[in-house]
Amino acid sequence: MNNRLILIALITTTLSCNNPGRENKPSESSTNPNDPAELKFSVLNAYPHDTTAYTEGFLVHDGQLFESTGHTDSYPSSRSMFGIDDLKSDKIQTKVEIDKSKYFGEGITFLKGKIYQLTLTPGIGFIYDAKTFKKIGSFNFNSEGWGMTTDGNYLIRSDGTSNLNYHEPDDFKLVKIVGVTDNYGPVNNLNELEYINGYIYANKYETNDILKIDPASGKVVAKANFDSLKKEVVNKYPGSEYMNGIAYDSVSKKIYITGKNWPSIYEIKFNN
Repeated sequence: MNNRLILIALITTTLSCNNPGRENKPSESSTNPNDPAELKFSVLNAYPHDTTAYTEGFLVHDGQLFESTGHTDSYPSSRSMFGIDDLKSDKIQTKVEIDKSKYFGEGITFLKGKIYQLTLTPGIGFIYDAKTFKKIGSFNFNSEGWGMTTDGNYLIRSDGTSNLNYHEPDDFKLVKIVGVTDNYGPVNNLNELEYINGYIYANKYETNDILKIDPASGKVVAKANFDSLKKEVVNKYPGSEYMNGIAYDSVSKKIYITGKNWPSIYEIKFNN
């Protein structure tokens, strides 16, 4: 999630790699009756991704794929910024860059004509006009900023714990906290978030899992394992880090995923 926790993980697995259009194979852990239901997926397409991008946020807005990144000393070329991904190349069209010596850039989201950007340790976030990308304000919060999404009413923030923090967009007032659990108890390390058709999908840091969460109860109702894609990207680029990044286009219904320093962005389809 951040440069205090970084481990370079070259993850091996017995799963075969997914090719576009092929459905994933279940992981061995999915046979445990205490685990959440297996969330099956198919890989539809693959696109190039900037391997210097230490991905922290990922979303689609007005048909464009946005990515936010953080700087870590382990990757000197990394930056704290956000911009638009070009799916035809591995370039990110930078819209905003913050001082990486002061701030570690984290998740972003769009809501009501504004862009909200989290940072990690200072507890400081920034607000921008969604059309001009001009900075128009800032906000504070009491725990770390990791991932962020919205249900159309509230800003929903993860902080590396098992909590989803709901904030008012006008003043970032904390409205409520939803604790995320599965059959084993609280699920920590919630990272990048995406709201899709009434559920919150979350990356779990230091894994290649995506969790499907019922926001009303906080219960993890299903889990997808992407170890096979991690093996594929490591074969392409050994510096590939943990999976992080879920973006949903509510118009085209397309879902994109990626990871920190991955060479690829994948378009996928969840099958349940």
